[in-house]
Amino acid sequence: MRKKTSGYILQFLILSSLLICPMYAFAQNKKDKEKTENVKLYQGTTIGVEVAGLGNYVLGSDILSSEIMLQTNLLNRFLPVLEVGYGKVNTISDATDIRYKTAAPFFKIGADYNFFYNKPHLPGFLYGGIRYGFSSFVYDVDGPTMTDPNYGGQIQVPFSYHGVNTTAHWLELVGGMKVRIYKGFCMGWSVRYKKRLSYTKYPNTEPWYIPGYGENAGTGFTLSYHLMYNLPF
Repeated sequence: MRKKTSGYILQFLILSSLLICPMYAFAQNKKDKEKTENVKLYQGTTIGVEVAGLGNYVLGSDILSSEIMLQTNLLNRFLPVLEVGYGKVNTISDATDIRYKTAAPFFKIGADYNFFYNKPHLPGFLYGGIRYGFSSFVYDVDGPTMTDPNYGGQIQVPFSYHGVNTTAHWLELVGGMKVRIYKGFCMGWSVRYKKRLSYTKYPNTEPWYIPGYGENAGTGFTLSYHLMYNLPF
């Protein structure tokens, strides 16, 4: 499959977020001792969109994957989150001439933990979390016609499966950073370790790409970059 063009754009976005908050993780000042006993339970809601996947697709990738996230802040420490996205791919392998096509929504639910919960004066924070992901999708796969060696190569067997219904489940371990850039506007990036739990299997075919998860491997890493807005209520 054609390689994705994510490396350069993600490196630029991550470096830009780091420059906004230099020495962020090591900041120390008198406000570090600020008391948190009277922090209100509800601290606000954030909505955001993942833009790295959109950027890759615009730059020529065969894969489109993006999501909208909705996150609630409780006690400035616990951050339950819902992510709803859409993924699609339509590509041909240069090595095998196999064509793979799918497009479907995906869903993730989980929570993050703000490691800087007692430093509300800072313009951002570091966090870690977990997600459960799910996608139900249909895919098409087509390849070169095969020959049956049992009959001297005289019988040809087509390799073409359309409308294959599949479901997939996975877990993600998330670590990242969120930084306020202007008033309620924020941006952030995260590294995600993904572990596939299960997917529907068939005797002669399996999905190459799972919307929301990526290439169908047992585990994998991805980078995400979000633009976010803290809702004014």
